[in-house]
Amino acid sequence: MAVQTSALLHEAIAIVYPSSDGKPMADNTLQFEWIMTVKGGLDVLFANDPNVFVAGDLLWYPFEGDNTTCIAPDALVAFGRPKGYRASYLQWREGGIAPQVVFEILSPGNSRREMQEKLERYDRYGVEEFYVYNPYKFIVEGWLRAAGKDRIRPIKLMEGWVSPRLGVQFRMRKGEPLKIYRPDGRRFLTFLELEAKGDFAELERQRAEQRAGQAEQRAGQAEHRAGQAELDLDRERQRADRFAALLRASGIDPNSAA
Repeated sequence: MAVQTSALLHEAIAIVYPSSDGKPMADNTLQFEWIMTVKGGLDVLFANDPNVFVAGDLLWYPFEGDNTTCIAPDALVAFGRPKGYRASYLQWREGGIAPQVVFEILSPGNSRREMQEKLERYDRYGVEEFYVYNPYKFIVEGWLRAAGKDRIRPIKLMEGWVSPRLGVQFRMRKGEPLKIYRPDGRRFLTFLELEAKGDFAELERQRAEQRAGQAEQRAGQAEHRAGQAELDLDRERQRADRFAALLRASGIDPNSAA
């Protein structure tokens, strides 16, 4: 009875780690679109690697027993962790592995102080790469924890920067939105761009089939003409043979000079 009572008591006082902090994923449509574009691009990038976990707006609890210290990056990547459903990222249940790469997409309501606090927390929690994008001012910033370093440091030049962990490249032109390119050269795309690209690919497939059909038709016509020419040549040979036979029957050698 004492053992049963102890188990019930332990269950009653078990710590709950909420899966929501009550805050919205995004404050507006532009921020939401960028969060989905980055998260979706990361999903595609690591789709075939079962040991890379990608999530968006997922609460991350770094310390066991502490359900008040948590943070929800707009996108995170954890190498060495399996894909799958999670209500939250409980680091002690993930082999003690902190997400190595995190992204934040700014909204007009994000203050410099707020982002500085996030930077300090990500630094303290062990993040290796931290990227912040402001889609309103077309500004991207990054921080990197170099090998053997205790702190993450600002990346001086983000134009053309290649993430050591992700292998993606950041490209920025003045007055234009950020472009993120995968190692194979393909760009992170929005859902609309993916749909348009899919429609374009289908159109190109149909055009390719049409071109192939036309080429096959032309090849068939050429083959028919070649066959017809061979038949005509054979008929001419037959006529020549018959004429030669008539000449020989008349005592004339068809091969003799005139």
